[in-house]
Amino acid sequence: MIQEHDPKRLAQIALVVLLIIGCITVLLPFVGAVLFAFVVWICTWPFYAEKLLPRLGGRDTLGASLMTLALVLVMLLPTLFLAGSLANGADKLIDFIKPYIDQGLPASPPDWLSALPFVGSEIDSNWHRLAGDRTELNAAIKQLIAPARQLALALGGIAANGLLQLALVLFVTFFLYRDGAAISNALYIGARKLGGELGENMLDKARGTVVGVMLGIVGTAAAQGTVAMLGFLIADVPAAVLLGFATFFLSMIPVGPPLIWGGAAAWLYGEGQTGWAIFLVLYGVFVISSIDNFVKPILIARGAGLSILLIALGVLGGVLVFGFIGIFLGPVLLALGHMLLNRWLREEPSA
Repeated sequence: MIQEHDPKRLAQIALVVLLIIGCITVLLPFVGAVLFAFVVWICTWPFYAEKLLPRLGGRDTLGASLMTLALVLVMLLPTLFLAGSLANGADKLIDFIKPYIDQGLPASPPDWLSALPFVGSEIDSNWHRLAGDRTELNAAIKQLIAPARQLALALGGIAANGLLQLALVLFVTFFLYRDGAAISNALYIGARKLGGELGENMLDKARGTVVGVMLGIVGTAAAQGTVAMLGFLIADVPAAVLLGFATFFLSMIPVGPPLIWGGAAAWLYGEGQTGWAIFLVLYGVFVISSIDNFVKPILIARGAGLSILLIALGVLGGVLVFGFIGIFLGPVLLALGHMLLNRWLREEPSA
């Protein structure tokens, strides 16, 4: 009897495996967006389920629409606004550089640039050489144009892809809110079938780690935005509040804040306020950007209940392996591994 049913059993297993491979292949281009949608859903579900949905009388479609609209206002519109501001800033930077291209460099570099340790003398000699030879200056500019154009195209592609992914995240999140109760119940049933009590504990641990990581990211962004705004106000940079919000949003990107305070320092230098430009560069390097290295691991470790070492290794390793979504996946994987290791070490062999 077993021999008779073996081919049928193998065919069923093969069919299931092929189905799983097919599903993974179809969803593979959207894995990052879907996972990030799950992150947003997990972090905002308590507010939606406990605060908003009861006030709407349990109408989940209306509640999902309102939550998605709120996320659009919080995530998508500021991103579009900042993209427009960066494009405007790029135009101003071109206007700032254009006179140097048309008229050539001044005879001597600024004193503070020549006085830089280690590299000041080299900058001074190269500056005099380029300023005295217009042909060599034009050749140097032409060499920089092609990489700058490629960089601009790459940044434009990244921005367009980011907006597309963000729109997909919001689309998926709507359905997660609408069917959230059923999805949550299915996740716990699946975890219970796979691992019993341990499976449920692992699911709770993953949820707590995701919330802790999001708390660390948002908390660090708020700290960087606030500190940056104070620096802009001290240096009397126009639109300091707007630049502070821009720092808050771009702090999600590793090189985001330097784009803001670096651009502000360049503007100050162009206005002849060299001292304030130097102050803002030092303030940006040692205060604004350093917050990310100290505050984020502490907040994530406190929210997720993990050691700072595991959090730091999880975030860095996750980003290197999975990209942006690795910020969440790395700590979650290490948290689950740490939980399984502790569970195994506590277990004693039975008599």
